[in-house]
Amino acid sequence: MVRLALPATIVPALGCDAVGVPARYGFRLLARLPRNGCVFADADWWWWIVPAGSDQELTWPLPAHYAEGAYVPAHRPRLIHWPDDDSPYTPPIPLYLMACQLTGTAPLWRVGVSGRA
Repeated sequence: MVRLALPATIVPALGCDAVGVPARYGFRLLARLPRNGCVFADADWWWWIVPAGSDQELTWPLPAHYAEGAYVPAHRPRLIHWPDDDSPYTPPIPLYLMACQLTGTAPLWRVGVSGRA
């Protein structure tokens, strides 16, 4: 496990988690999302930085992987996309909906249920 390291000039005011998808989906997601924050990649996975807690009330579709604290099972991930502004975040709802579409999964919200203690 490695923690995705944001550039020193970008401050994650809302904390950081990450959402990963297999590399085969990477370019399609990057091209279709209305806004991309920091995106990291290695040979097998692409990782989007999202605000901490972006997993609340969402069931991320397999094979997507939600990583709290941006600790990811990756081998030497590198920053491949730098945001146009000083926010490291990709909006989680468009990312979630695109991940569902690419994986052929219906979106599922757990209304009023939180997986956090």
